[in-house]
Amino acid sequence: MPAKGLQNIVVGETRHSLVEGEKGQLVFQGYEIQDLAQHAAFEEVAYLLWYGQKPSAEQGHALRAEMAQHRSLPSGVINVLRALPEFTEPMDALRTGVSALGAVNPGTNIDLAHAVSLTAQVASLIAVFHRLRHGLEIIPPREDLDHGSNYLYMITGSEPTAAQRAMMNVYLVLLADHGMNASTFTARVIASTGSDLYSAVTGAIGALKGPLHGGAPRKVLDMLDAIGTAENAETWIRDALARKERLMGFGHRVYKTTDPRAEILRETARTYSEPAFFRLAQTVEERALEILHEKKPDQRLYTNVEFFSAAVMHAVGLPRDLFTATFAASRTAGWTAHILEQAADNRLIRPDVDYVGPTGLKWNAA
Repeated sequence: MPAKGLQNIVVGETRHSLVEGEKGQLVFQGYEIQDLAQHAAFEEVAYLLWYGQKPSAEQGHALRAEMAQHRSLPSGVINVLRALPEFTEPMDALRTGVSALGAVNPGTNIDLAHAVSLTAQVASLIAVFHRLRHGLEIIPPREDLDHGSNYLYMITGSEPTAAQRAMMNVYLVLLADHGMNASTFTARVIASTGSDLYSAVTGAIGALKGPLHGGAPRKVLDMLDAIGTAENAETWIRDALARKERLMGFGHRVYKTTDPRAEILRETARTYSEPAFFRLAQTVEERALEILHEKKPDQRLYTNVEFFSAAVMHAVGLPRDLFTATFAASRTAGWTAHILEQAADNRLIRPDVDYVGPTGLKWNAA
């Protein structure tokens, strides 16, 4: 019997990240995610993924400067974003924008220089589209700000506070890579055909958009709004489960214990969120876990990264429809690292499938 969804099927090797679902462990190139979240800047983690080693201070500064120099978007790409209908969703705009960048960067372009520039420009695509859709003037990027701070500056027009910078960096570090997830696998499949970097990342964005992958954090916030107060949590959760509704932010395909990223984001939210909001989120988490373990004891459902991602992004002040696109702004570093790894030792990814349809039919049968 084939493994549905390729569950537990190993499709290759990677040096980028180790996901230990039974242990609740995540490692980037040998470094525990807790260590990176506490001590590393996003640009340093991007360097780690791209180069396979921790950067020196000089190397880290050089990469930050290189990314800053590539933040500006070509005028033709801005015109593409400007021409999108006002009802366009941010992830659709981002997918279109990356495809447009590919059109002005012809060729296979699977190299480190394009990985760096695209990672820098993805954040700009999101910010520029956000400004355009609200009829606001586009804010040029600043080279003196780090990746996350510049992203917030281009969205709001204000230099972020120390709290916003800290939250943004932790979030970007945590989401930079995560093994052979659906979007990364999509990117590697496309790269394995000999296609280009921008096509591979465009496909990855399409995969990330889905609510079963990266599209759930906004729905977590919608759920918290619907619950309203901590006192209402248990009743609302039990009613939702009775209606066979899914609780957003719980359960993971790999983790059979708490997602380590969720634990870090919980503490980040505890530090920076408004107390009333954090009390609501924490109470919902506690009641949800109690009830899920009561109702579905065999499924081993725990808090995933999306639950407290929503809380942290809310505390940062980002519009909720930018949550998934912001996920992409981080994960582009991981996607491009995997694309480079695939291209360096490539074999076309072409799995087989069991045919279960009819045979022996005749087209001209009476």
